[in-house]
Amino acid sequence: MTVAYVAVAVLLSIALVGSGIAKLTRADQVVTSLTGIGVPLGLFPFLATCEFAGAAGLLVGIWWPPLGIAAAIGVVLYFVGAVGAHLRKRDFGGLSAPVVLLLVSAAALVLRLLSR
Repeated sequence: MTVAYVAVAVLLSIALVGSGIAKLTRADQVVTSLTGIGVPLGLFPFLATCEFAGAAGLLVGIWWPPLGIAAAIGVVLYFVGAVGAHLRKRDFGGLSAPVVLLLVSAAALVLRLLSR
């Protein structure tokens, strides 16, 4: 299970860092999607910081399982909020990315718990 966790944690961390960078650079697609569901531009740096922290925690969690578990829980909660925000505004077109990332983060959590 440890090898599976490492693979999922690395891939999820890459996705989180990419998403955080897109928020900080205010990529057009991200701005359109998030402002369309009511997320103010001023919240983008905070959201990016959460993603960077989650990525770092998942990676450090390879060697220190308690941090990996905490980070995975945080990332799961982050994407539960993202999915909820899209559903609240009935933005079904923008729902696929947060749902996939929610599932991957849940897999990271389960794998980290099983490989302790």
